[in-house]
Amino acid sequence: MQEKQSSSQMQKNINHLIANIDEVELSDLAELFKVFGDSTRIRILADLFQGEKNVTEICDDLQMNQSAVSHQLKILKVSRLIKSRREGKAMIYSLADDHVKTIMAMGIEHIEE
Repeated sequence: MQEKQSSSQMQKNINHLIANIDEVELSDLAELFKVFGDSTRIRILADLFQGEKNVTEICDDLQMNQSAVSHQLKILKVSRLIKSRREGKAMIYSLADDHVKTIMAMGIEHIEE
């Protein structure tokens, strides 16, 4: 029964968010979804599901050159989907938070329906 209440409450929260969204938030949401519209960025996010990585590791995993990966990392960082920290001379990248995982998981669930 507890699971049903949680699901019902979650649906109420979602309905409340959508009902109260303004034009600025709609625009920001559209921009966020645009970021997810590039398969390279999706591949980078999926790669970071495994944990923190530097640019070289991401390049190796995706078999892409550093310039292309760095360009996409910048877009992901500006969109606050990933974060970075410096470790010596290297930048280490990771997913910004669990929302990124949730968004991707919901997308996968949707396309598999």
